[in-house]
Amino acid sequence: MAARRIVITGAGAVCAAGMRPADILAAVLAGKSAIGPIRHWDASRWPTQVAGEIPDYDPRTLVPDRKLHKLIRRTDMVGLYAASSAIDASGIVAHRDALPPGEAAAYSDATGVIVGSGGGNFENQYDYFPLLTAADGDLPAFGRELANTVNPMWLLRTLPNNVLGHVGIRYGLKGTNACITSHSVGGLVAVAEAFEALRAGEAERMVAVGHEAPIEPQMVLYYQRMGLLAADALRPFDAARDGSLFGEGAGALVLETEASAAARGAAAKGEVLGSGCATEGLGLLAIRDDGDGPARAIAHALDDAGLAAADVGMIVAHGNGTRASDASEAAAIRKVFGAAPPPVTGFKWAFGHLIAAAGIVESAIALAALEAGVVPGIATLGELDPACAGLPVSRAPQAPRSSVALVLCRGFAGTNAALLLRGR
Repeated sequence: MAARRIVITGAGAVCAAGMRPADILAAVLAGKSAIGPIRHWDASRWPTQVAGEIPDYDPRTLVPDRKLHKLIRRTDMVGLYAASSAIDASGIVAHRDALPPGEAAAYSDATGVIVGSGGGNFENQYDYFPLLTAADGDLPAFGRELANTVNPMWLLRTLPNNVLGHVGIRYGLKGTNACITSHSVGGLVAVAEAFEALRAGEAERMVAVGHEAPIEPQMVLYYQRMGLLAADALRPFDAARDGSLFGEGAGALVLETEASAAARGAAAKGEVLGSGCATEGLGLLAIRDDGDGPARAIAHALDDAGLAAADVGMIVAHGNGTRASDASEAAAIRKVFGAAPPPVTGFKWAFGHLIAAAGIVESAIALAALEAGVVPGIATLGELDPACAGLPVSRAPQAPRSSVALVLCRGFAGTNAALLLRGR
């Protein structure tokens, strides 16, 4: 039996650089970085004072239902916005709503949602701080006043699967669903799992989402103390790179079987060809210098797609700007692609590291780049680090070798994910 062809019919993304994939790509091509001073709180005394915040953040623009604002967090807001953007672009709900009731019900049952989210930020606990201070160590007093002080909706607001649940509720999508909390690879794994669900016949349509809003005092402080954050700019593969920087945002893709899209005359924006995941298993922060993890993830993706390394036209690297990650990622690319890899780029320099949303937002931008026939440059690249020698990265745009893009993503605990996409 021939494998089902899985197409992409809708895409959405939001981050500091824009509210749509096309807008974000335009900012990247213009060499504009949206990373700037943190405005969430007074960060003047923090060791890292910059991040990629969404400018003019307005919950009502992201989620029109104001009653829902009391039940969700900032990360959920951006996740719901990206999901709605992708669903609207795909036309799946508009098509479903025009069907007879029986057919519409079956359509909803065959449409699922998989979301990659952060496992919960420190900010989730901030509601308890005033009472902890007032109780001054008196636990019975803390318990007596808890219900009077902490919002009873606290639990519902902090659920990691809020986006999953509210997307299903809002659009009546009743098919297979899951919430993946796997640090930075979460969003890309959501796409991979949605892809597998469609190939396995579990559904006919899937909405994949990744979202994260990690810019908060403790996250910034702790990442900086671990030596992971840069002082002022994110410089992937550069000799002067000194770390990563946070960004906030979300991305979403609507995947369908080719038959589902054809049945309603929907145009495909691209195609998912294959995916791969691999873990190095060394520790929470340790990674191998030789790039074993990402190399195996790439090899799995190529095998899954039935492609050779030479078929890949561009690589969207994880490129988080930390010394060890960039160097080992370069080693992995050399290991798989040899002395002549396809053009390599990265996007985090423009809007920050979106953690769980990183891979899926960068996939949406990759699709837009393939449509435009361009591999964007890395504007913060000055001098290529010798440890990344042989990597075809550039400040200037390049031309892709083919319509196939490889997107790479890495996370804590040595997790690595790779996704192969074909543009239209």
